[in-house]
Amino acid sequence: MSGLLDHRLLFVTGKGGVGRTTVASALGILASGAGKRALVCEMEPRGDLARALECGPLSYTPRAVAPRLSAMVMDTEAALGEYLRLHLHLPVFTRLAPVAQALDFVAAAAPGVREVLTIGKLCYEVREGHYDLVVVDATASGHIVGHFAAPVALSELVRVGPVRSETQWMLELLGDAARTGVVVVATPEEMPVNEALELTGRLEEETGVALAAVVANRVLPELFSRGEEEDFEALRRPEALLLVEEALGGEVAAVLEGAALAVGIRRAGASHLARLAAALPAGVPLLHLPYLFGRAHGPRAVHRVAELLGEELSSS
Repeated sequence: MSGLLDHRLLFVTGKGGVGRTTVASALGILASGAGKRALVCEMEPRGDLARALECGPLSYTPRAVAPRLSAMVMDTEAALGEYLRLHLHLPVFTRLAPVAQALDFVAAAAPGVREVLTIGKLCYEVREGHYDLVVVDATASGHIVGHFAAPVALSELVRVGPVRSETQWMLELLGDAARTGVVVVATPEEMPVNEALELTGRLEEETGVALAAVVANRVLPELFSRGEEEDFEALRRPEALLLVEEALGGEVAAVLEGAALAVGIRRAGASHLARLAAALPAGVPLLHLPYLFGRAHGPRAVHRVAELLGEELSSS
């Protein structure tokens, strides 16, 4: 499992609905099972991470949800308050409500401030050594590049002073491929694969953050052999189907149609994954996670995905 889990900061992203929360949670479980202190952070407060781990509501303050595994939800106002207390040495009980109210005004005047606060909090946890691995259930692939670009833009805007030095160490961490990487999750369908390929190109062109791995999620297994597929096709011919229905009943046609549909979906998915694999940069692993025929949410499913992901990492 060396390589991916040797990073200190992993951003898990992908098109909405591809299972990035499940993969992020599984990576955290996998890391904690390997003896690492892991933190999983939900970048957008949707509640998906709490549902995946079934650990109750999460907040900005990291909370232990399993041995060596903590979880939290990002809150930009809380991140601003923490930053001000750390750098202005304010007492913990200091009221920061006026500052929080001004955050919207500051963000409007300097676009990217919210993103810098979010990225900064995650980088801070790594720099301070609070965890061996921070896994981020990040925003969707259409927005994550903007988060990575914000510290760059702020660094270019402010050339001197504390703001410059704060963004500089963040950029050094984000640009270190040995410590920081992006894990893109896609399902074997046209749109998720297209978004994954677009994101891999944008990461290389617009950010300094390296692509660490791509996870193909919900991959259908090969259900039938080639010979079985040929038998099904022969049975679907009208003259053969009539004889089979007379012998076994009218439900046979629906079963054969279902088998044909499953074969078609798998073949289409295989072609999309082949296109994805061919376009990935050299050295970037494509990890396959099978379709779970059962409940795909909750701790049992996440632990199963962690097991499967561990097997993939061990063999990659």
